[in-house]
Amino acid sequence: MFKSQILKQLFRSAFSALMLLLGVGMFSQNGFAQQKKPVQKLAPVQAGRMIGAPDRANDEGDGPHERLIIRGATLIDGSGAPPRGPVDIVVENDKIVSVRNVGVPYIPIDENRRPKGATREIDAHGKYVMPGLIDLHVHTGGAPKAPEAEYTYKLWLANGITTVRGVPTSGSLDWALNEQKRSENNEIVAPRIIEFHRPGTGWSGRSINTPEDAREWVQFAKKKGVQGLKLGSYRPEIMAALLDEAKKLNMGSTAHLGQTGVAQMNAIDAARLGLTGMTHFYGLFESMYKDHDIQPWPVDMNYNDEQGRFGQVARQWNLIHERGSDEWNALLDEFLELDFFINPTMTIYSAGRDVMRARNADWHAKYTLPSQQDFFEPSRRSHGAYWFYWTTEDEIAWKNYYRIWMQFLNDYKNRGGKVTLGSDSGFIYQLYGFGTILELELLQEAGFHPLEVIRAATMHSAEEIFAPWDKPIEYGVVRPGLKADMIIVGENPLANMKVLYGTGAVKLNDETGQPERIGGIEYTIKDGIVYDAKELLRDVEEMVIKQKQERGMMESVPLEKKKQ
Repeated sequence: MFKSQILKQLFRSAFSALMLLLGVGMFSQNGFAQQKKPVQKLAPVQAGRMIGAPDRANDEGDGPHERLIIRGATLIDGSGAPPRGPVDIVVENDKIVSVRNVGVPYIPIDENRRPKGATREIDAHGKYVMPGLIDLHVHTGGAPKAPEAEYTYKLWLANGITTVRGVPTSGSLDWALNEQKRSENNEIVAPRIIEFHRPGTGWSGRSINTPEDAREWVQFAKKKGVQGLKLGSYRPEIMAALLDEAKKLNMGSTAHLGQTGVAQMNAIDAARLGLTGMTHFYGLFESMYKDHDIQPWPVDMNYNDEQGRFGQVARQWNLIHERGSDEWNALLDEFLELDFFINPTMTIYSAGRDVMRARNADWHAKYTLPSQQDFFEPSRRSHGAYWFYWTTEDEIAWKNYYRIWMQFLNDYKNRGGKVTLGSDSGFIYQLYGFGTILELELLQEAGFHPLEVIRAATMHSAEEIFAPWDKPIEYGVVRPGLKADMIIVGENPLANMKVLYGTGAVKLNDETGQPERIGGIEYTIKDGIVYDAKELLRDVEEMVIKQKQERGMMESVPLEKKKQ
């Protein structure tokens, strides 16, 4: 499904493009067909060697249903409200129409109180329902890591992610927008995709050099269907033009304010110009330096040496004003006044404080492609593979950095600021989907109550998407009138976030005296379509096995057929 399929799809895409140029029409397996009427289904589009997801098969997900009823669940609705149950949740097609309390704990349910007329039922007695997760910082992978989007999409859904914000999903604008549309139409097995792109993307041979260029590209992107901007540390006059034009067109914006430009544009500078929110941490510490205007880099610093780049950034931890100082509080207050969203993506840098843990995570053996693992390993060429000689001192710097960073995030949340969910997985030993669940754990480590963690990952993340559009959220809370995006899990995630991992959590069974794995999401529901999360993981495992067989890493034996 990998090397051979990639070559076939490359040939097919190139041949189809040639035929279109010649005016022949669309090519299909059945021969040539004159393009006299609109094509109903969008075909996978290539982004270099990136393979679009195949059409959703008949046995992949069921629904949406005329009337789906989820019976007897304990509900964590995503708003911050305490759990309640048992409830019956009624879904008609892609919308939640009713959340009905049908009893109280320890007393049998009165069947007369329950909604009727189900065309499909899910028994969720003793189980937990919460909104689907919303990951606001994702990439699909691509060659040489994970060349098939299907692999990434299924990992996301299997770990409960029903909406992602690509920043971007891929480097090709047309590929990304095509996949977004196919997901919107539920033609593929994938979360809902929101597309943010870097200025200049899609302009052949052009770049952003002037404020006029900036405004022209934003207008171009809006017409193409781009929903927001992924920004770096542009010169102030260009940043101002990008953000002003985006605001006029109701487009969102987020920024990675990297070290090469942060001296001209830190987080508070960008927020004052109208940036919707920041991703990562770049520009945050630089907004509250105590004795410097720029980071005092070593004199032999070279940004292109990635161990130096990532190793030194954590050395900022003791350069800033102390927690609780006037400067610290003033920054928090101004961000709050500007309705600024912070999307920290603590996941993606967490290996910096314990690389052995990240390298040997439970899920790598079964769910990480060998090609992805190759990308993770120390390399001068692969972005984020900077473990050339990672030291105890480096890890201590990162632990100190996280301590201060987490304090700021918790203080901002406690003031009413919106902290949201993002992972940026696919780099630095973090695997798609699993890295998102790790972010939940890190938010809890930062001081968030588990209900605050879930709210950040659902309702607040939805609010970051919808705020620039000046619209109320359409998903992110289990509430009548909103989209039917939900997770069903057999264990209580508030008691242990680890039960949301596809690999579940290890627990000693006192009856058998043996450790066992519990949890793992059972069903992920997106737009009312019910996906068996464990079946999705089996699909991923098969992809990994096939690549291992192709590489001669394991014996080529017939794979076990899917359970019907």
